[in-house]
Amino acid sequence: MFIKLFAIALPVFFAIDMLWLGLVAKSFYLKQIGALMKTDINWTAAIIFYCIFVAGLVIFVIQPAVEKGSWVHALLFGALLGFISYATYDLTNLSTLKDWPFLVSMVDLMWGATVAATVSVATFWVASMFGIH
Repeated sequence: MFIKLFAIALPVFFAIDMLWLGLVAKSFYLKQIGALMKTDINWTAAIIFYCIFVAGLVIFVIQPAVEKGSWVHALLFGALLGFISYATYDLTNLSTLKDWPFLVSMVDLMWGATVAATVSVATFWVASMFGIH
């Protein structure tokens, strides 16, 4: 079941995050941390992050939600894991990097919770439609 859920969740996460980073919040990040941003994306590092994060969502959130038949589980625990994961990055940056904007950390914490909850519920829904359990 892991492979099937991962195969659903990964492109969903990637698409939503690309919309966020490329369209919705692009100017926000440029304004807040533009001086720190690279002009060329390290896609190897990005893909590794996506795979690790999605694997965590599947193992700790989506698969248990599917087994319970509970989209609410997917929503709540997806939001919690996303919040915790993004807090690891953002609060570490806030505590160790000079001039790291507090606002970026707060926006990222909310984004982490939102994207993880959305991917978890969407994957749960697709898995339910196709009888994956």
